[in-house]
Parts: sequence; structure tokens; C-alpha cells
Amino acid sequence: MDSVVLTAASGGTGSILLMICYIALFGVAIYFLMVKPQKKEQKRMEALLSTMAPGDSVLTSSGFYGVVIDVMEDSVIVEFGNNKNCRIPMQKSAITQVEKPEDAATGE
Repeated sequence: MDSVVLTAASGGTGSILLMICYIALFGVAIYFLMVKPQKKEQKRMEALLSTMAPGDSVLTSSGFYGVVIDVMEDSVIVEFGNNKNCRIPMQKSAITQVEKPEDAATGE
């Protein structure tokens, strides 16, 4: 009778270890499918914003295209449209795309 109790107990331990392995595998999959690409994109955006200079064309998160007039520590002044009076200061985090004047001339 003692052998029956031991085999039942060891079967429960095996299923718990299998469940822990599945959870660990799921965690690793989430990391490589969601967290790592997000960090890579964040680093790319930080590098893009750090190289921003006056004269660059930008796209804001609200969908407006403009030209950078001045770059400060954490904000930029962007000129929108042909009207030279429409200059708006905004945070760098509101910029989603930057196009250098050299890129526009070559058509890239």
C-alpha cells in the first residue's frame, strides 16, 4: 500500500514541474516577441531624436508635417506650412519621424 501512495505523489510532482517549464517557456516567448522588439524600437527613436537638427523635416504624433527651427534639451520648435508665423514649441517625444534634407534630395 505504501508503494501506491509514493507513485501518486511522484506523478503530481512531475506535472507541477511540467507546468513550471511551460510557464517559463511562455515567459521567454513573451520576452522575445514583445519586450525585446519594443526596447529595440525605443533605442532607435532615441538615436533618431538625438541626431535631430534645424532644417530636418518631421512628422508629429498628431499627423502634422513640419520643419525643425530650433532644438533644445527636451523640446523643439517646429514650423508648419508655408506660413512663417506658425512656429510651435513641442516636446521631442511628440516627433514620430525625422527626415534629413540629404535623404529628401536623394529620394530615399
